[in-house]
Amino acid sequence: MKKQSLILTLAVAVLVLFACKPPKEFLNDLKVSVNPLESHAGKIEVTIDGTFPVKYFTKNMVLTVTPVLKSKTSDATFKAEPVSYQGEKVKGNNSSISYKLGGKYTQKAVFTYDPAMESSELWLEVEAKIKDKVYTIPAVKVADGVNITPLLVALQPGEVAAKIEKDQFQRIIEERQEAEIKFLIQKSEIRKSEVKSETVVALTKRIEEASKAANLEMKGLEVASYASPDGGMELNEKLADKRDKESVKFINKELKKLKATVTIDSKFTAEDWDGFQKLMEGSNIQDKEVILRVLSMYSDPEQREKEIKNLSAAYKSIADEILPQLRRSKMTLLVDVIGKSDAEIDSLAKVKAESLSVEELLYAGSLATDLAKKEAVYTKATEVYPSEYRGFNNLGVVKYEQGDVAAAGRCFAKALELAPKNAAVNFNSGLVALANGDDAKAEEFFGNAGGVGDALNYVNGAIAIKKADYKKAVTLFGNAKMNNAALAKILTKDYAGARTILDGVEKPTATTNYLLAIVGARTNDRELAKVNLQKAVAADAKLKAKAVKDVEFMEFMKDEAFAAIVK
Repeated sequence: MKKQSLILTLAVAVLVLFACKPPKEFLNDLKVSVNPLESHAGKIEVTIDGTFPVKYFTKNMVLTVTPVLKSKTSDATFKAEPVSYQGEKVKGNNSSISYKLGGKYTQKAVFTYDPAMESSELWLEVEAKIKDKVYTIPAVKVADGVNITPLLVALQPGEVAAKIEKDQFQRIIEERQEAEIKFLIQKSEIRKSEVKSETVVALTKRIEEASKAANLEMKGLEVASYASPDGGMELNEKLADKRDKESVKFINKELKKLKATVTIDSKFTAEDWDGFQKLMEGSNIQDKEVILRVLSMYSDPEQREKEIKNLSAAYKSIADEILPQLRRSKMTLLVDVIGKSDAEIDSLAKVKAESLSVEELLYAGSLATDLAKKEAVYTKATEVYPSEYRGFNNLGVVKYEQGDVAAAGRCFAKALELAPKNAAVNFNSGLVALANGDDAKAEEFFGNAGGVGDALNYVNGAIAIKKADYKKAVTLFGNAKMNNAALAKILTKDYAGARTILDGVEKPTATTNYLLAIVGARTNDRELAKVNLQKAVAADAKLKAKAVKDVEFMEFMKDEAFAAIVK
């Protein structure tokens, strides 16, 4: 009996001793939700799953697992929140794992993206605690690298153009000079007082100016003569015709004096009911609304006149205030004012900008053939017309296209002071905010930029990519042939659509080719990936360093010929 008791005691001691030892290694059946890891909206999220086998988890053990991203290009390490599991005899709030049955291991790790993570490895650091003793279990590598393709979204000048505010310059402006000659009731003779009226004198003076000035060209003179709608139609028709002839005769006499020539187009209206209605609507005559209803109810001139005359009190006011104004000839001189030539404007913008109107000076900016010349013109515009927002806005556009985002921002800020609700200025300010990484401010500006066209969808598409809302981005870009639109397609795994867009980009850049190389890598089209990566690094040598670390090409880099592209 003593011998059996001793054997049993030794067996229990061995079991207790074994149960107090930590495992030699962590789980070997680990699976991750994404490998390589992926960065979306500045976050890297991964779920790691595994199974604790039977008799793995001792009853007094607490096992703590910490996911750690270790940079391969520096000493940087990034730790996610640890998770702990406990044995059956441990009192605590962690998930409990059975010694005999084992259990499920699962952990979600979240990292905030840092550039050092691009070339990195995900490790699980494991620590076991049994009573008061702490044991370190060898770390386990579970993933290679971080895919940061979403960060290829272009937010700098070049992808979406800033908005120029156009000038209103017109080389030829049609000017209308009007004059009226009033006639007495049932008369067609032109009185001397009418010839000397202010409008008639101004008309004849403009005819004289236009006949002499090189920049003025008379296009015609219209004469429209009228009779008031009182009296019979036959009488009024003859009267209007006579007034027309007398007016044309007067104009011809004036032209002869001035030695000027202009084509005269004349017509007459027997009864000016349209003029009558317009004057009536603007009057305070008694029974005005009744009279206007009569005009709408009856189209026959005699019936109209009869109904209106029945309103005796009102008709006296009409006869005194309205009808005399309708007995007239209206003369309209059409003159083309011819502006400066392109050569004149271009020359003056350089040497005497202050002699140009604001529209001419802004037009000079559109004539400039390169950014440096445009910059000089728009700078002058801000100096000569400091209260004109378009000069500052357009100068900001030039600075933006030159890549000087800070200077562009200062110009747009000044333009915004002068025109805070202008859609183009708000749009441009949003571009600067986006380039500076202030997405919230950019969205605020873009909210005030309605009406600038498809470009507003394109910048909101870029923001959607940054927010990892890739489907929304695809919708916003529509059929646009641009790098960001192709990137949105890649991120929704529409590789054929991405390639179609990239093949249609009007002015391909290094990024265009780099995205095509990614399409090739993801579709296992080695030749597409190789050719376009070669083009990308040839256009931008900085992409060599990126491609070496880019997990998109991780498998391809095992091929020496492919790897040679970035050496």
